[in-house]
Amino acid sequence: MKGKLLIIGFGPGSYDHITERAKQAIQESDCIVGYKTYVELIQGLITDQKVISTGMSEEVSRAQAAVKLAEEGKKVAVISSGDAGVYGMSGLVYEVLVEKGWKEETGVEVEVIPGISAINSCASLLGAPVMHDACTISLSDHLTPWKLIEKRIEAAAQADFVIAFYNPKSGRRTRQIVEAQTILLKHRSPDTPVGLVKSAYRDREDVVITNLREMLDHEIGMLTTVIVGNSQTFLYDSNKLITPRGYQRKYTLNTEKQRLKPHERLRKENEPWALQDEEPEKEHQPEKETQKASALELATEALALSSGNQAEPQKEESPVPSGVESILEFGVSPGLVNKKFTAKQLMTLAEVVGEHGEMEYTPHHLIKVQLSTDKPEQVTEQLEAEGFLLLPAGDVLQIKACDFCDGEKYDSIPYVEQLQDELGGMPLPKELKLGFNGCGMACYGGVQEDIGIVFRKGKFDLFLGGKPLSRTAHSAQPVMEGIEPEKLVGIVTSIIQEYEEKGHPNERFFKFFKRVQQVGGFKHRDMAPVIELEPAPCGD
Repeated sequence: MKGKLLIIGFGPGSYDHITERAKQAIQESDCIVGYKTYVELIQGLITDQKVISTGMSEEVSRAQAAVKLAEEGKKVAVISSGDAGVYGMSGLVYEVLVEKGWKEETGVEVEVIPGISAINSCASLLGAPVMHDACTISLSDHLTPWKLIEKRIEAAAQADFVIAFYNPKSGRRTRQIVEAQTILLKHRSPDTPVGLVKSAYRDREDVVITNLREMLDHEIGMLTTVIVGNSQTFLYDSNKLITPRGYQRKYTLNTEKQRLKPHERLRKENEPWALQDEEPEKEHQPEKETQKASALELATEALALSSGNQAEPQKEESPVPSGVESILEFGVSPGLVNKKFTAKQLMTLAEVVGEHGEMEYTPHHLIKVQLSTDKPEQVTEQLEAEGFLLLPAGDVLQIKACDFCDGEKYDSIPYVEQLQDELGGMPLPKELKLGFNGCGMACYGGVQEDIGIVFRKGKFDLFLGGKPLSRTAHSAQPVMEGIEPEKLVGIVTSIIQEYEEKGHPNERFFKFFKRVQQVGGFKHRDMAPVIELEPAPCGD
């Protein structure tokens, strides 16, 4: 039986603004996959469906989980607020399907159910600010390079679009809305009307009418949509933003009788601003158009002639890069066993990352790299040529090996290398660290990780379910001693595969082990501290 993906936009969040088809789709589904807050907003429509909810930045795992459930024959509702096709989940679900080779004729069925996007719901609370050409721009630069977002703001400002800014600000992203205001003020009056709408049609709805000059004096956050009017937008009665469509050019709005009769309104003499179909008359065109050279071009040409060289024509820089840039994020290490970088490696890494990329030191035996590039293969080839081990980022298996006393205790090295070759970088419900220590001292802390392996007296000891972080952190529980070397990889592989198949999206391994109570035949024992601890200030 073929499963089905119902990709649902449920609008601003109030029950009254969810479409009838969206309500039906949620109720007819077997499973619901969504962001925790969104699941709470539709709680009244949930009956006995299985619910998979995860936090922010877990969109990929949600999409993958939804596709997997649909492939198992389930009818899966993937929910987004607003419209699923506007910064929502529909595109990502399709991307995951494409990666798996999905075909519409033979694969799982997909239905995208539209909803009311924030630009529409927020505009309705402000009056009629989006009556003319408008665009949406997300100020989140987590997935899109900021330089490209800047160019989009610049282009929209120059073209006099009404602009709706999504994701304008968060706890860590505070500069983006400031930069957007600076760009807009180059092209628009400081008195341009601006509407700030937070949580439209939800319990904490808040609407603020301000202007471009003073917009930053008000609270703006992730739940705010910022709508900036164009040059014609005006404020009426202190609380209504109205953008004229242009009817006043041809119609008289304050009288019943119109100056132009219906059959006259589309004549070209009554629309002098419109692009006409007729070709311009050729006798009025010069036989050959010549462009007046700029002073810089004349000076460059004169300098080139004086030196006996022909000046190269200057090429205008394209306002938007022609290549498709992507954010490349990965870890770099000098090797699985080797922990020492060479000077040449570090110089190459600095050259590749450049001024605009980022390098972050981590406690996981690697440096995390993030950069924007339209040539990812070239980047990875250059680093691999210098002997770097490149590790994928995200929810994957990462093997953290010790240095084997600078290679002196080498007996177990072939087994950690086999684990890396067969399991390293494997996608999982949540990132998983496998610690590997080459002697009984376990000085690299392998037993503190999700899975720990210690080589001792020619055999291996296995530890499962460590919790390396928080004030209730604890070591993994010892589940087996004296594993024969030739059996190690098979035992670990079966445990990892079980976690991959049965783990919930965003569920850490220690939580999974506690929930299922048995993994790979090993029973769970609670290793958490028994003392009472005061709750952390953040509520975790």
